[in-house]
Amino acid sequence: MKVLSAVLTRTQDEETNGRGKGLFPLPRAGAVLKRFMYPVLGVSVFLVLWQVAASRIDTSLGTFPGPVEVWSQAENLINEHRQERAKEAAFYERQEQRRQALLAEDPNAEFKRRDYTGKSTFFDQIWTSLYTVMTGFLLASLVAIPLGIAIGLSSGLYAAVNPLIQVFKPVSPLAWLPLVTMVVSAVYVSQEPMFAKSFLNSMFTVLLCSLWPTLINTAVGVVSVSRDLNNVSKVLRLGRWTHVRKIVLPSAVPMIFTGLRLSLGTAWMVLIAAEMLAQNPGLGKFVWDEFQNGSSNSLGRIMVAVLVIGSIGFVLDHGMVMLQRLVSWDKSAVLR
Repeated sequence: MKVLSAVLTRTQDEETNGRGKGLFPLPRAGAVLKRFMYPVLGVSVFLVLWQVAASRIDTSLGTFPGPVEVWSQAENLINEHRQERAKEAAFYERQEQRRQALLAEDPNAEFKRRDYTGKSTFFDQIWTSLYTVMTGFLLASLVAIPLGIAIGLSSGLYAAVNPLIQVFKPVSPLAWLPLVTMVVSAVYVSQEPMFAKSFLNSMFTVLLCSLWPTLINTAVGVVSVSRDLNNVSKVLRLGRWTHVRKIVLPSAVPMIFTGLRLSLGTAWMVLIAAEMLAQNPGLGKFVWDEFQNGSSNSLGRIMVAVLVIGSIGFVLDHGMVMLQRLVSWDKSAVLR
């Protein structure tokens, strides 16, 4: 009984101090504060400062939009999207009615369906940008990761490729875009193209600019594999592919994902600039069109786009962190 009493007393003390480690540990107040309250506090302070600063800035299009005005413009964009989808549904409904009427008169008649050609909404532009950036990023990763592993394993290949990496790595997307546009126009010639040239221009520009962080970090991760692990591989006489799969890749995963996160962030920034410069469909074109429009609502709509661009970047980066946690062998590693 004395032993049981001592155990119960100790458990109660741990729960009181927030250090219980049983099936239902009590969360520490500091952890809850850091996880929820600090972000809410930071965002609240930012919104207040934004509102105060915006009310003091007068532009040629009026007062700079604060949070309230931006929220109002966001609602307008949502309503415009709903109205456009309603028009699209009505268009296809009328087309189906005409088809039914035509077939009722002549069952053998041929009816040519037409696609809806209404204007792209803000949400359509978001989808276009996401599709383009993920395509370019995935293709860049398919090139960068295997090449980075090869460079890390071979000092001779690294010496041969490194000058090219250092030359092309700092090239701006504004320099790549005209070259990519000319090459795509000259090479991609088809009566019935599978992809729009505007999509290929943006996608290849994203690929060329987002390739390098993943390539460099993968090579560094492979070179940084512990000597002890390499010695174990030699002792076990692992084949080259087995060595890469069992030793190199698990050890290099943190650096590979560091490169992937940097590449994805770079890809997202490059895409917006490429769409804005080349007037290719997407969020960049939306921002430029609103700037050229010059209406009293333009600044608010541009700020909505800015916040959406930043939010999507945050979600993409967080998704990469979750994927790293899923595939990494060290589940206890702190990822930020």
